[in-house]
Amino acid sequence: MRRLTLRRAPGRPLERLTARRSTRPLRPARLLGVTAAAAVLALTASGCVTVHGELALMPPATPAEAAQALADFTSAYNQADKAYDPAFDARRVTGPFGEINQAGLRARAATSPGGNAAHRPLELTDARFVLPRKAGWPRWFLADTDSNLDTDAGPGDQRWLLVFVRNGPQELWEVAHLVILAPSEVPRFAEEDGYAVPVAAGSDAYAVAPEELGAGYVSFLKDGQQGALAAGPHTTLWREQRQKGAKRPGLATQYLDRVANQGDFAPLGLRTEDGDAFVFFATRFFERQTAAPGYRPKVDPSVKALLTGEVKNTVTKEWVSNQAALVKPAGTAHDGVTIKARLQGVVGAQGS
Repeated sequence: MRRLTLRRAPGRPLERLTARRSTRPLRPARLLGVTAAAAVLALTASGCVTVHGELALMPPATPAEAAQALADFTSAYNQADKAYDPAFDARRVTGPFGEINQAGLRARAATSPGGNAAHRPLELTDARFVLPRKAGWPRWFLADTDSNLDTDAGPGDQRWLLVFVRNGPQELWEVAHLVILAPSEVPRFAEEDGYAVPVAAGSDAYAVAPEELGAGYVSFLKDGQQGALAAGPHTTLWREQRQKGAKRPGLATQYLDRVANQGDFAPLGLRTEDGDAFVFFATRFFERQTAAPGYRPKVDPSVKALLTGEVKNTVTKEWVSNQAALVKPAGTAHDGVTIKARLQGVVGAQGS
């Protein structure tokens, strides 16, 4: 697995959870090729062949193409962060991460019109690419990288996992998902013929199908019924924190969660060596704060920059939340789904 150092492109601060640094050796992903004859035989046997190739099982990119996509993203991300101008990386981000990124840049452009005086270029190194074969478009791959913007000191303390999506042969590679994990939390991904194995959105081979993760998460946050969800910082503790802050003197807070799984928000999963599924999925939620009569809720300047309407006694913030979950095989009795990471950001606000 080749390593590369990319210089250019920090970003705005991202809400994330820090995890313990691991000493577990990182296993480079193998990127093996197959001969043309073997590929033809495999595709014919699977029945995934058409005249135009729409159903042919294809890798999303070569290692060199994946490395270029990462370099292009990093460069655009750094330009956008330095100028606080979302236009610089608008064509390199999409989905939940893209919405968080673009809203954050718009907010900072309003609060710091001169740009980012504290700009520090993002460097993504030790990149390992996980390339799943699939038929048709969109195609996607995972870049498992080390970032220089970790909050902990020292190299290798956290891994940035970026999911790149491409919707057609004439389209650019864009980052749709980003989560941040300790090295020990990054699973070893299964391979077939040298390529990663994607998990179908509707697969019934797991405790919860990837396309149902958002609905299950939203339901839990509403009523507290865990179902297949394991307790942890992104489930039980997150819900407890919401409940504690729901009623404060002079201020009431309500939450409304929604599934977000269409288009570039669609869940994407990979099979691990242990037979689990590692799935990226997104949700959207609204946080409504209502002040007591005669008072107004305080609005942070970064939120005010995204505000529409006038805050009289209520402000409703819209958030996008990006999660990664480890899903056990079907038949798992307890804790079938563990939310491993969550990254979220405010993307809009409404005053009333």
